[in-house]
Amino acid sequence: MKLSFPASGGFLLVPFLCLAWQQNSTSQKPSQEPKEAAVSSETTSSTNGTNPVKPTPENLADAKKFFGFDCAMCHGASGDGKGDLAASMGLKMSDWHDSAELAKMSDAEIFNLIVKGKGKMEGEGNRVSSEKAWGLVNYVRALSKK
Repeated sequence: MKLSFPASGGFLLVPFLCLAWQQNSTSQKPSQEPKEAAVSSETTSSTNGTNPVKPTPENLADAKKFFGFDCAMCHGASGDGKGDLAASMGLKMSDWHDSAELAKMSDAEIFNLIVKGKGKMEGEGNRVSSEKAWGLVNYVRALSKK
């Protein structure tokens, strides 16, 4: 059996590509670890557990917009816990209109839920800035005041 150059070249190219891919994936791991560390340092940005971002009409409007895109599918457009995705998954969500429910949680606990997630809720992690996450805390608190 006689092999042509393109066929034998392909056999030689595959191990080389696998080696290059493995080298590339191991060289990227260290760059991913600092991002995860950055998220954990953001969660401790307020050492006493209070929200360092004061609510303003601008940051509440920004948080409302973000909530509509990213949170409303489960938590409901108005924060009532009756989102379509939560209903289809059979999840029981908290009603953020209930001030007694929110009174059980500190701002830092809400912040950590947003950043780290809980249960089936995936946290935002490094997809949002610390300031935006604290703005979402303000927005969630504002839902119970309506």
